[in-house]
Amino acid sequence: MIFVTVGAQMPFDRLIRWADAWAGSQGRSDVVAQIGPSAFAPLHLRATQFLDPPEFRRQMREAQAIVSHAGVGTILDALALGRPLLVVPRLGRLAETRNDHQVATAQRFAAEGLVRAAYSEAQFAEEMQRLGSAAARPGSARGAEPRLLARIREYARAAAPR
Repeated sequence: MIFVTVGAQMPFDRLIRWADAWAGSQGRSDVVAQIGPSAFAPLHLRATQFLDPPEFRRQMREAQAIVSHAGVGTILDALALGRPLLVVPRLGRLAETRNDHQVATAQRFAAEGLVRAAYSEAQFAEEMQRLGSAAARPGSARGAEPRLLARIREYARAAAPR
């Protein structure tokens, strides 16, 4: 099962459209999506607007792979579970978020080899094919590994307003 999540704060119809198109083109019926307050009604995803926290955690644990917006909380949860993760950053210019902080987050985590990132629908489809064959990594059930925490702290210091 592939779990797609957009978070709970705002819709992310672009990601849901891409995931729906990919699932349809691949004949996949095992893609579960938490779509938030989306105006788009997917045809090929098992979609729900919101999941309560225990159900959200269950979906993440049971997923073979996770697809998400580039929210740090979701990224850390997927890494802690050792699940392969594809992120699609929300874009400020499309009014999906207030600025492009998710682009910076996606680029940084991808540069570290911790996530895959997609910035176009074609790249999304390519990365979804790779995601299906990616091996799960050992997770860190007690918390993030020290190397990851150190890199996040370094990133946060560099990104902090001066």
